[in-house]
Amino acid sequence: MVDILHRIGVTSSPDEVYTALTTIDGLAGWWTQDTDGDSAVGGVIRFRFVPGGFDMKVLEAEPAERVVWEVVDGPPEWIGTHVSFELKQEDDFTIVLFRHEGWKEQVEFMHHCSTKWATYLMSLKKLVETGKGDPSPQDVQISNWH
Repeated sequence: MVDILHRIGVTSSPDEVYTALTTIDGLAGWWTQDTDGDSAVGGVIRFRFVPGGFDMKVLEAEPAERVVWEVVDGPPEWIGTHVSFELKQEDDFTIVLFRHEGWKEQVEFMHHCSTKWATYLMSLKKLVETGKGDPSPQDVQISNWH
């Protein structure tokens, strides 16, 4: 198994970052505007993009600390993988430790997804710091996979 790992610092509180990760409006503000579903633990959130989408079951949501999803629908490489966000305060920053864990192998699509996750994490940072992110379809296009 292989994982995608990223770390960003956001100049706002862990509570503000947590809200952006656990509300439909927050998620639509940084990842994709086409977001709906149930963001409570046990619920399923649907994220849609130009080429397709993902359904994430919310496994954990610890306020201002941790969010964990399991991919229950989407591309075959994603099914059964876990996406997590660990939050911690360091000086004036909220540190976000991101993981997309459980990839079966390092396929080319994983390279693409790693880059896209980085752009979306920067969108999360921008949303929380300025009030406006760059969610899909306004995100950075890096290839024909979007």
